[in-house]
Amino acid sequence: MRFGFDIDDTLINLREHAFHIYNRKLNQTIDLNEFHKLNTLEIHTLYGLSDIEGKEMWNDSLEEIYFTDCAIFSGALDFLKELEQQGHEIFYITARNKAYCRKTKEWMIEQGFPVKDGNFYCGMKDHEKINIIQKLSLDYYFDDKPEVLNTLTDESVSCFVKDQSYNRAMNLPRLVDWSEYHEKLKAKGLK
Repeated sequence: MRFGFDIDDTLINLREHAFHIYNRKLNQTIDLNEFHKLNTLEIHTLYGLSDIEGKEMWNDSLEEIYFTDCAIFSGALDFLKELEQQGHEIFYITARNKAYCRKTKEWMIEQGFPVKDGNFYCGMKDHEKINIIQKLSLDYYFDDKPEVLNTLTDESVSCFVKDQSYNRAMNLPRLVDWSEYHEKLKAKGLK
């Protein structure tokens, strides 16, 4: 089987990682519960930043957000490693800026993700992911963004939304916990 995965906020907890960086950089102590109530992808509104200021803050912090100690969602790495051991093909499809592709791939390998040459796609816009997903003829695809998943509604790929506060209105199979999902697939006999 062929599995496709977004990275940010699907396999790794990037927004929450950025939230903690913003708290430190802006010398604020916004409560984590406020972060979990956000119904938007952007986090800058928590800090009273305008959209322009928020974009500037995000862009100025990208290196630190992307390449420091961002947590991997519990069970995600074990799930991917088992897929690899079972002989499934794993593809990563991230809309991170092209300037960060090489370093992102290296970071993923350093974290222990099973990354094969030719199975790492980076640098497209969110709405362009569909082209890669179609080309790869994926069986399963996992992402957090409604804008991406909504482009796949007429495709044969089985899509799963990684649960986030901003995507709760989506009517797709929802992945809340990677370990739980992994156990459900094993119970169904995925090999």
